[in-house]
Amino acid sequence: MPERIAIVGASLAGGTAAATLRDQGFEGEIVLIGEEPQPPYERPPLSKEYLRGEEPFERALVRPEGFWAEAGITLRTGERAEALDLEGRTVRLAGGDEVPFDRLLLTTGGVNRRLPVPGADLGNVLDLRTVADADRIRAAMPEARSVVVVGMGFIGAEVAASLRQSGLDVTVIEVFSTALVRALGAEVGRTVEAFHRDEGVVMRFDDGVEAFEGDGRVERVRTKAGDAVECDLAVVGVGIRPATELAEAAGLKVDDGIVVDERCRTSAEGVYAAGDVARHDHPIAGGPIRVEHWNNAIKQGEAAARSMLGVGEPYADVHWFWSDQFDHNLQYAGFHGDHAELVVRGSLEERRFAAFYLNGGKLTGVASLDWPRDVRRAQRLIAAGVSPDPAALRDPEVDLRTLVPD
Repeated sequence: MPERIAIVGASLAGGTAAATLRDQGFEGEIVLIGEEPQPPYERPPLSKEYLRGEEPFERALVRPEGFWAEAGITLRTGERAEALDLEGRTVRLAGGDEVPFDRLLLTTGGVNRRLPVPGADLGNVLDLRTVADADRIRAAMPEARSVVVVGMGFIGAEVAASLRQSGLDVTVIEVFSTALVRALGAEVGRTVEAFHRDEGVVMRFDDGVEAFEGDGRVERVRTKAGDAVECDLAVVGVGIRPATELAEAAGLKVDDGIVVDERCRTSAEGVYAAGDVARHDHPIAGGPIRVEHWNNAIKQGEAAARSMLGVGEPYADVHWFWSDQFDHNLQYAGFHGDHAELVVRGSLEERRFAAFYLNGGKLTGVASLDWPRDVRRAQRLIAAGVSPDPAALRDPEVDLRTLVPD
């Protein structure tokens, strides 16, 4: 049993892991290190309720602020981990302090990708990852009339919806053919595109940003198609890259994230990783995957904590996430590939459905719009590796639970 555990990354995964260690009866020292000044918090509200000013930041906290001291967890926020000494078993902080550990968990998350184009550093060209980023967008909103959102993945779609709900004119510029195409495919993506258009969001697909232009602050976006889109605020949401710099410098195996096995163990003894930064060996997905969603951060943080204490099991969660945009609830579970066959229960045209992704006949993923019940039920089928009859999937009268093998 370790006596000292250090966690680098006071994130949702890191905070959940620290709390789980105490829940599992660990009585040793826990130090949770975070570069942001805030205690661990959840990111989903930043693009939705918090961005719109509907909920206070405190609602996003992983635990109430007093929890950490009461649980005997040392919270070192506003401090950047500068280097890992895996032989000496210490984390060196930017201020010079060294934090000793017997076991180490890396939950360093991700860093927003930036567009390498002229004008990307202009004032009011913003992105969203942290609560400080959300505060900058909120501060710019009262003086803005028209906004360009670059990217129509989940962050871009949620920000576009929130800004439109806040009364701003919103134009989306996206290099792909429709919304969320990489995550959900074109057919489901077009339904998201459709309800955004109905709410007044202007969409420009198959186009990209050539430059941001303006005198000190953004005034227009020049697109690769040669058009100029006037705006007084731009929000860029083009994905993240895993924050692997510490791990790479320490010699850990890295490949689109910190490589871990099914028990969250890295290539170094006693060192673990979880959350957005971890590329984990998944027994159901059939290979290594990296997942950037809220539910995975919680569940993998819990799994890593148990593994550090020697009581864990292989992490085999069927990943699930949700996204609220305008009055619609979008959910997804599973691991579908690029060439999946789509089977729809309900109606894409009516924008109420569950869409099942089949690869070689096997159910590997499910997405729903305002049809949440069957996502949860389909998770059991995905975990069981079932190849269901497509007719049964299409029929809303068929209870998916009856398709799970005994």
